[in-house]
Amino acid sequence: MLVNTVRPCIAFDVAPFSLSGMVYGTLLNHRSALAALGESVNQPPYKGAPKAPVLYIKPRNTLASTGDTVFIPVNTPELEVGACLGLVIGRVACRVSEIQALDYVAGFLIMNDISVPHSSFHRPSIKFKARDGFCPVGPRVTPRSASTNLKTINPNMLTVRTYIDGVLVQTASTAELVRPVGQLLRDVTEFMTLQPGDVLGVGVAAAAPRVRGGQRVDIDIDELGRLSNHFVNDLS
Repeated sequence: MLVNTVRPCIAFDVAPFSLSGMVYGTLLNHRSALAALGESVNQPPYKGAPKAPVLYIKPRNTLASTGDTVFIPVNTPELEVGACLGLVIGRVACRVSEIQALDYVAGFLIMNDISVPHSSFHRPSIKFKARDGFCPVGPRVTPRSASTNLKTINPNMLTVRTYIDGVLVQTASTAELVRPVGQLLRDVTEFMTLQPGDVLGVGVAAAAPRVRGGQRVDIDIDELGRLSNHFVNDLS
């Protein structure tokens, strides 16, 4: 039975104080993901590496929180776990400069950009990426200026770790982004305005781990905590 576990507003301590806008993912913005396409990136339908950010929407029905159950659709043996950093927008961002881009970020969170496994990344399919509960976020929003080491968090130097049933299955780093955070925000806001409460995922590494019913996924990112969800098969 599919259940929409969306939490409409996740509150936090800095403006805009809740996630109340759109959640966007960025395709092929991790160097490993682009490299994994190999020579096929120059063939149809891609016809070359992206010249601008390739975005897709994780709509409201996909949102879930840490601790929520994620249902694996019928006739789908496993799902892909897309661990990535999420940027929480704090101010209206339109045509921002790269050097000032982080001034528009209220804070950071962990995103699990879940997908039904598929081979083509051209025009991401709603059917594969926008199922109920396919975007757990959390476990909280960490303000941009917060740090356990008394230093501002550098979003371009964070390690992202994915565990399945307690076993480390993937380690990635935001240092490997094709477009680092400032450049990504500059390029995105060149063609669209981001609003307070929006979330922008910076991109998922290649070889996304796969999870089956009955397993638990934990994702942690330096200084941002841990996002945890159980996966069960939809038996309806």
